[in-house]
Amino acid sequence: MLKFVNISQSFPDKFSSRIRKNSFDEIYHKLVKDKAKAQASRCSQCGIPLCHIHCPLNNNIPDWLKLAAEERLEEAFELSSSTNNLPEICGRICPQDKLCEGNCVIEKSGYGTVTIGSIEQYITDVAWEKGWIKNINIKQEKNKSVGIIGSGPAGLVAAEQLRIKGYQVTIYDRYDRSGGLLIYGIPNFKLEKEVVMNRTKRLEESGAVFKLNSEIGSTISFDDIGNKHDAILIATGVYKPKEINLNKNDLLNVVSALDFLIASNKKYLNNKVSEFDSGKLNSLNKNVLVVGGGDTAMDCVRTAVRQGAKSVKCLYRRDQDNIPGSQKEVQNALEEGVDFKWLTLPIEYIGNGKILKTKTANMQLGSIDESGRRHPEPVSGSEQMIDTDLIIEALGFEPENLPKMFDLEELTVTKSGTLKVDNKTMMTNISGVFAAGDIVRGASLVVWAIKDGRDVADQIHQYLEKDLKITEDNSKNRELDHA
Repeated sequence: MLKFVNISQSFPDKFSSRIRKNSFDEIYHKLVKDKAKAQASRCSQCGIPLCHIHCPLNNNIPDWLKLAAEERLEEAFELSSSTNNLPEICGRICPQDKLCEGNCVIEKSGYGTVTIGSIEQYITDVAWEKGWIKNINIKQEKNKSVGIIGSGPAGLVAAEQLRIKGYQVTIYDRYDRSGGLLIYGIPNFKLEKEVVMNRTKRLEESGAVFKLNSEIGSTISFDDIGNKHDAILIATGVYKPKEINLNKNDLLNVVSALDFLIASNKKYLNNKVSEFDSGKLNSLNKNVLVVGGGDTAMDCVRTAVRQGAKSVKCLYRRDQDNIPGSQKEVQNALEEGVDFKWLTLPIEYIGNGKILKTKTANMQLGSIDESGRRHPEPVSGSEQMIDTDLIIEALGFEPENLPKMFDLEELTVTKSGTLKVDNKTMMTNISGVFAAGDIVRGASLVVWAIKDGRDVADQIHQYLEKDLKITEDNSKNRELDHA
């Protein structure tokens, strides 16, 4: 260990931008054994590991880096997966530059961070290849069941944790494939679908039941689910797109990021997608503008490039230093030919039935606002016109109106529309109904959804154990009465 002084930082090699622009395959070469060992050995084994502190899951990063450096990969995998149910997914899509790697002690000392994410992915990919990842070994099946609404990361992780404890688990999802936005929201060039499918297949083979094409409130009622299970977990995520409110004339070629990405991912998975085939959700030969600066916006611009767009521009009202997304994703987009218009805000969509031009204004950064970033302000007289065939709005997501959708008016929500839960028990105001993930905390990272899924599984277990104890005590009391 401690080789950061004489071994340079090195990330996995990328395929050339020329190849990437014509492919939806993951952009990084697989990390090879010697490189993984060398990079892991750069860890300084510091006394207060800031990487560990800044990981929402508190992963034991220095410990499994040490094991990887010593080529004890199976032990490294066991340690990594003890706190993270989806390490190969986090290794691929977590914004490590804002979390573990961005807070690495040797990064702060000027030697360049340990490439934690790529090593995490490498360890778990090897575990799959070597057959170290087995189906869940359930020591004792319980006669209590849990219904989980949503098969995104929070739902999948909660399901795994509950199956480990022996509970019967049924997962309901509105889509025709399990995985939520891991399947339909994140492009294949960041997260290959097989990686997610391996996890859902393992869960299914371990006894979890998936009920797909199940839209709560339409194809199946919430009451029906409630009557079938001893506890319910709502882990639907947030899907309602935020809007910039410029499309007052309902121009057809102004679309939301999620609609665009779901259509692209479905097409990649050989689904029939009429709005893609009609051209509405297809960038081919178009001048594309993406509005936003988060990772979803990066997914959109890079998808548009691969679909064969004539040009792809990204409009963001702040500068590059103040983007909410990962700088690595911005760099990947730049390499692939995306034209970033920093400090630029769209102020008018111009067209007749379809958008033809977008009027923009230049911005300047003023005082710091409630987000901790400098507030963007328009520069007078800076308006410009940009030819536009497709606008993709990637401004973030809000909760859907679940009480109304679920026909469950008594379900309490916060001012922002997220589900209100008890901070300790993670239970909603309805007894036995829990909630976790983005539907509680708002749009966030996959790693936070994993943490929430683990935490809520513990709370559901405590609730059901307490319920079981009450039932057993009542049964004993009845026996004593009869005696």
